[in-house]
Amino acid sequence: MNLKTNVPTTRIGKYELGRILGEGTFGKVRLGRNLGTGQNVAVKVLDKEKILQHKMVEQIKREISTMKMVKHPNIVQLYEVLASKTKIYIVIEFVTGGELFDKIVKKGRLREDEARKYFQQLINAVDFCHSRGVYHRDLKPENLLLDAEGNLKISDFGLSALPQQLREDGLLHTTCGTPNYVAPEVINSRGYSGATADLWSCGVILFVLMAGYLPFDETNLMNLYRKIYRAEFKCPSWFTSGARKLILRILHPNPKSRITISKILEIEWFRKGYKPAKFVEEDSKNIKDVEDVFSESEEHLITEKRECKPVVMNAFEIISMSPGLDLSGLFQKQQEPVKQETRFTSIRPAKEIISKIEEIVKRLGFHVHKKNYKMKLLGKTIGRKGHLSISTEIFEVAPCLYMVELSKSDGDTLEYRKFEKSLSTGLKDIVWSTEVNMAESMDGEKQ
Repeated sequence: MNLKTNVPTTRIGKYELGRILGEGTFGKVRLGRNLGTGQNVAVKVLDKEKILQHKMVEQIKREISTMKMVKHPNIVQLYEVLASKTKIYIVIEFVTGGELFDKIVKKGRLREDEARKYFQQLINAVDFCHSRGVYHRDLKPENLLLDAEGNLKISDFGLSALPQQLREDGLLHTTCGTPNYVAPEVINSRGYSGATADLWSCGVILFVLMAGYLPFDETNLMNLYRKIYRAEFKCPSWFTSGARKLILRILHPNPKSRITISKILEIEWFRKGYKPAKFVEEDSKNIKDVEDVFSESEEHLITEKRECKPVVMNAFEIISMSPGLDLSGLFQKQQEPVKQETRFTSIRPAKEIISKIEEIVKRLGFHVHKKNYKMKLLGKTIGRKGHLSISTEIFEVAPCLYMVELSKSDGDTLEYRKFEKSLSTGLKDIVWSTEVNMAESMDGEKQ
């Protein structure tokens, strides 16, 4: 059998880090797994030195503080924040459905009922943020993710604002966001309400969902801002009267005359099929204090652990190893006698399994050469056909389920069977099922 090499993994706290999902200026986003629950997560791994160099400390602190405050079904959830001497690890919900933007690019405009559903979920989440004094300031389809059930999730609070950023006039003054989605009052630099500015962006998103293109789109930035400032756009002919009226009230150039979320919730077009979000708010006890992230105190820091883990087998490999389902004869002729092999499964940790095997085989008179989750066992005494040599490897076939394979490399078959019997007696406390048990179980299922 062709064996894969063991893959080194990185572990931080209770999370094991896997493949890279994306890269940014200050670090990477990696797939992670909670080793306690098996739950997949996304981990933003940020470089502290780069953050300090670019004077982004306050922005990172603000993003973490914001996400601690907004626990909602339509917002990507923050689970935990960890820090080492050189890195910050922001552990968030892993959303598998991709960006809403990709769906628009692939399908073009959406049906009205589908666009309305996403808009309802967007308004639910934005209204919740505003009730907590949080203003996103960069709402756009690229920052709206979809989960496995097709529900919308707001992400990326990197440009968000909190109440302490309001000036004496009660307004925000930082010009930020994506030009095509930014409200006219943000452009004029005279101060703006985070709530009305976010709502303008929601109106642009609704237009894009239903039209398949932007209401304000110019290659020249000054021309773009001029159109936004005057709210110069036209709704396409396929927009229903209800949708057109709502968009015109949201994309009103005067923020004081712009419709509010409370009024949107009363509009008949919006309420069609409307399902308010149902959830129980959770506390953030497992999320470190924001200041701890940049603390140099050892009590607040964790260490990265590089370790090797057993090879993960796919379903075809597992099936092909079952004696009753060996498909190798379909692909090639047998050129040599079948190797003597033994397999069993265990739910004990892989390190415990390999330690127990090592302990027993040393008592049986074998030298042990160990590397990661592979072992080479060599008999100390010369048998009928020389030294008995046995290869051993542990595979992960499912979370918390491991398969151990032993195969005779050299030596006498009868001596191998004697060794196999002695080993199985010594391992009876950790063996969950042998290959014989597994074959009998599969035969029983077929009948």
